[in-house]
Amino acid sequence: MTTSTPDLSHVIPPQTLTKLVREWLAEDTPNFDPAGLCVGSQEVRAVLLCKTPGSVLAGCPFFGAVFAELGCSVEWLRCEGHKFGSDAVTKAAIVKGSARCVLLGERPALNCLARTSGIATRCGQFTDLARSAGWTGQLAGTRKTTPGFRLVEKYAMLVGGVSTHRHDLSGMVMLKDNHIWTSGSITQALKNARSVCGFSSKIEVECGSKEEAREAAAAGADIIMLDNFSPETLHSAALSLKQEFPSVLIEGSGGVTPQSLPLYFSPHVDILSLGCITQGCPTVDFSLKIEKKAVV
Repeated sequence: MTTSTPDLSHVIPPQTLTKLVREWLAEDTPNFDPAGLCVGSQEVRAVLLCKTPGSVLAGCPFFGAVFAELGCSVEWLRCEGHKFGSDAVTKAAIVKGSARCVLLGERPALNCLARTSGIATRCGQFTDLARSAGWTGQLAGTRKTTPGFRLVEKYAMLVGGVSTHRHDLSGMVMLKDNHIWTSGSITQALKNARSVCGFSSKIEVECGSKEEAREAAAAGADIIMLDNFSPETLHSAALSLKQEFPSVLIEGSGGVTPQSLPLYFSPHVDILSLGCITQGCPTVDFSLKIEKKAVV
């Protein structure tokens, strides 16, 4: 029996998608569109080109929603999550609609697709590294996202095969150093958090030493984040904690780069979170070209 790949676009609420694209379009054209006079409402066909070989296509629902809002249609030639080959230029989609509307949607749609595809491409590279090393834990993003664009960037992580981690402060509780210093201790911070989050939310504690991690685990933390540990120290601390608290999840975070990532893989580390999934991530080069009409 075979199972099909789930359609990830179903995780995006339609009303949220509509709200986002309307904001993008309003930002880009808040008043008149003088250039629209030059092209008018003649029907055109435009080709979406990917010019970054080896990249992963992500963000199709957002791209499509921009043009749907403008009364245009999008026909995809490649599916979400497709990895482009080595060709310098590859056709990815066809956009049809009135010339002025196609051009109104061009830049917002391309900006989004370039960013989401860049994130998915980086995530795919990281997951390939993990599989090659035989590591079975989870790679995860962080809240180091672009303000107002988090849902889009988290979606790109899903396409790239990486866990989104928590989406916001209302999700899983994460007690960081500032929470602990203000509360007085790890144990007290955990007690305070548990009193309001109940059974439905996990609590993660950021720890800067093995001693802090032991206190957090003993006080009932579900996840221990070993923050800014060197690979060697991380491996040693994770092994020790798993031996004493086998049900606790261990997350490594801080200082992990694309180059150093393989050094952090360990059978005792369940999660590795990386801010570089979104911060400093290269974009994918896309362009949209209206096809010239044949001269008779």
